[in-house]
Amino acid sequence: MPPDSAIDSARGAIAPGGVLGVLGGGQLGRMTAQAAARLGYRTVIFEPQAACPAAQVAPHIQADYGDEAALERFAARVDAVTLEFENVPVAALDFLADRVPVRPGHTVLATAQDRVVEKRFLNEAGVETAPWAEVTDRASLDAALAEIGLPSVLKTCRMGYDGKGQAMLRADMDADALSAAWESLGGVRCILEGFVDFSCELSVIAARGTDGAVALFPPVMNEHRNHILHRTIAPAPLDAGLIDKAEETARRAVEGLDVTGLLAVEMFATPDGRILANEIAPRPHNSGHWTLDACVTDQFEQLVRAVMGLPLGGTDVLYPAEMTNLIGDEAADWPAILADPNAKLHLYGKSEARPGRKMGHVTRLRR
Repeated sequence: MPPDSAIDSARGAIAPGGVLGVLGGGQLGRMTAQAAARLGYRTVIFEPQAACPAAQVAPHIQADYGDEAALERFAARVDAVTLEFENVPVAALDFLADRVPVRPGHTVLATAQDRVVEKRFLNEAGVETAPWAEVTDRASLDAALAEIGLPSVLKTCRMGYDGKGQAMLRADMDADALSAAWESLGGVRCILEGFVDFSCELSVIAARGTDGAVALFPPVMNEHRNHILHRTIAPAPLDAGLIDKAEETARRAVEGLDVTGLLAVEMFATPDGRILANEIAPRPHNSGHWTLDACVTDQFEQLVRAVMGLPLGGTDVLYPAEMTNLIGDEAADWPAILADPNAKLHLYGKSEARPGRKMGHVTRLRR
């Protein structure tokens, strides 16, 4: 840890020269460490995998999240801790929180890790979602289907992402097919969500500082391929009424959870003008990568500012932008991308390109 002088006691801020700890070593941790360095902070990564993208730019403690001796060493080296993905065990956060500020903390992570808890929180915060019901066995699936109907989506309550851990239930499926869908998810606790007839998918990234100040990045429109984000258009080309509703949804969520850090809120816009929240993520988000090149403050710097107790930065858009993910072998197109003067290439340093793996992204500015 840096000397006590690194802590600005008057404002509660951790001054440049301090150390940020990041749980998770993927590309989000990598870009967070790079943003921290620009502000004069050092970063230490805690990640079970040896060859992770963040370890190329910051010191790396390689250990399991349940290794308390390693967590103790980690806590002794940092001034504050944040997340780069939400599948960290809550017990690891609790252990660290007794030793160092952890932002966001237990309640935020526990809510984001469980789809039933997440949906219940959103509804209690006054945020509309698709109709949903908890499913714990085959009988409760039948009860949920009687309430919600078909088509609908059955999802595991925990650990699913990018289309994993979910099954589409169609109106033409018989009882055997419905049972097969349930069994394909391992018979674990699930949530059944009503199918949403949406006009587009949106997301808003909200930042909230240690002083409770909130800053919102503008809503963006997202397009998916095979359940993986393909393209983000920023800002979203929608009417002011929908923009206002999307921003209010994100504000309700980040304030209702008492987040310190970032909260990404994924939403559906419906043809009748409603905004339905779908998922939340308490970390930087793929749909916010465009901010690296097109905003006054990018999402990674904003996270560092929030966690280290600094004032939040401006979220004004300098240029409209379009961000495209580079999945698998698409990253091999880097020569053509670099030949485009309006393209900004970001590669994540992953050694192996696999189908469905995010290898980088490219942002094209619309000047």
